[in-house]
Amino acid sequence: MKNFFFLIFFTISSFIVAQQTPQQATQNEYLLAENYYREGEYEKATQIFKKLYNKTPFNTTYLGRLIACYQETDKFKEAENLLKTRIRSNASQIYLYVYLGYNYERQQLKEQAKINYDLALNSLDKTPAYGGIIGRLFKDYNLLDNAILAYEKAMEKNKNANYSFQIAQIYGEKGDFKQMFESYINLVDKNEQYFNLVQRYASKYITDDSENEANILFRKTLLRKSISQPKDVWNMLLSWLFAQQKDFRKAFIQEKALYQRNSTDLSSIFTIGKIAFENNNFEASAECFNFIKETSKIKEEKIDANLYLSKIAVATKNPEAETLFQSLFKEYGKNTSTIKIQVEYADFLTFSANKPEEAKEVLQEAIGYSSSKFDKARIKLKLGDVLVFTGKFNKALIYFSQIQTQLKNHELAQEARFKVAQTSYFKGDFTWAKAQLKVLKGSTTQLIANDAVDLFLIISDNEPLDSIPSGLKEYAQAELLAYQNKDDEAIKVLNSVLENETLKELNGGFVPITNNVHFKIAKLHIKQKKYEEAILNFAKIVATDNQGFLTDDVYYEMAELYNFLGNTEKAQEYYQKIIFEHPSSIYLVEARKKYRKLRGDDL
Repeated sequence: MKNFFFLIFFTISSFIVAQQTPQQATQNEYLLAENYYREGEYEKATQIFKKLYNKTPFNTTYLGRLIACYQETDKFKEAENLLKTRIRSNASQIYLYVYLGYNYERQQLKEQAKINYDLALNSLDKTPAYGGIIGRLFKDYNLLDNAILAYEKAMEKNKNANYSFQIAQIYGEKGDFKQMFESYINLVDKNEQYFNLVQRYASKYITDDSENEANILFRKTLLRKSISQPKDVWNMLLSWLFAQQKDFRKAFIQEKALYQRNSTDLSSIFTIGKIAFENNNFEASAECFNFIKETSKIKEEKIDANLYLSKIAVATKNPEAETLFQSLFKEYGKNTSTIKIQVEYADFLTFSANKPEEAKEVLQEAIGYSSSKFDKARIKLKLGDVLVFTGKFNKALIYFSQIQTQLKNHELAQEARFKVAQTSYFKGDFTWAKAQLKVLKGSTTQLIANDAVDLFLIISDNEPLDSIPSGLKEYAQAELLAYQNKDDEAIKVLNSVLENETLKELNGGFVPITNNVHFKIAKLHIKQKKYEEAILNFAKIVATDNQGFLTDDVYYEMAELYNFLGNTEKAQEYYQKIIFEHPSSIYLVEARKKYRKLRGDDL
């Protein structure tokens, strides 16, 4: 029976092989040989690569693999004979000297290796067309200096050849950032179409730390180039660099210089202003949007700039915020063009002025002006927020759910799903909240994904088990009160969790949510400008568990607080704790930057 099945299998296999074209058969043989090679079965790989090479002797892939198989099995003489035969039959194939040189190098015959490497390099004077393959072979063999020489020789002899990109990558592998950036910039200098490619590869080395070695070298290289050979592209790269470093004012200066030379497009300045706003750099953001407001001749651009200026006014608690909104409505009216400003005004009325009923009226009026489903969704999102603020959860959930249905997979739908989860959490429906948050953890919008993960962890780490209360219900209630700007009531509820002896007894003396409670109380005290109370609550978290998941958050908050209060010594102490004790913290770069500034490094 076994022989019968074998016969069937053999017949089917033979039929399949018979149906293959010669090209398919060769490809299958190559894949089999490559698999043997990668698995370290060099003898088996040798047999197939030898067969493939004999059929196609000018295929450098087969040749390279066959030589590598010989070297891996210590058959250096076979490799040498093969290469010398090839060189005798066609001396113009000068790249073969690299293979031969490396064959000697594998045998520790350094002098003979160098002779052959030099033969390959010197031959480029007459045959620069082989510069690409010779440079790549040297790079593959990790002979990086020779690879650079080969590429440079080829470019020197052939002015149309451009291997600056390959040279830059090699300098990067060598850790020579200065030469790497010079090569990248030379590439852009020859052809500005390489701008995006250079930006992408440079970003592998650039960080948001302006004192990072690569950042400094890139900046200096660009500044030298912009002085010696002024071009718009250098300002563009400098703007990009400063934006990566969160030096948004410097980025704006570069973009403004570009605009003044070519007054056609303000979109780059708008982008810088938006990113600065998202990073709470309101001063730089306001500079960008004031420039757009004063410079642009396009009504839509002016409205968008004013939208962000109104957001800045609200975020910085500017007492003239109400006046600003009214002046905008007077200038541009309440209509389809100003819907985003109307939504922002409703947010201000609810969360800053504590006038949710007026906010509802503004939003109900705005729905009448909305002409797109996206504008309607933005209005409904804000209406839902106002309803949560006033405790009308079920009505809010209806609005959020409508957006999810109408704009599936859109960013606004993801935001609505998060608000469903958050509202369910406030209500104490933790199971439904977790179900929504699980979906959002993979959100394409990073901010929503991060918020979803944070809330999911709070629920899953502190959810009541076996009907034993954990304090999560009270914590969610306190978060709702904080959302409604009822900070004193929120602190009162949070303190009751800390003082609840029954809760402690049921949980074996320690309530896991305690650290979250102290952290929330501290943040609310900062909002109330009760800084000493905030520091006391942060200190309690560290005293309880100085290796917990909130530790680096606490250290950063304490450093920021002490820095704000003018106690630079204590601020340095906590920034330093992040630098040395939490090197993987998301606050590391900012902590390092601020620590250096306090220490006087900038001076």
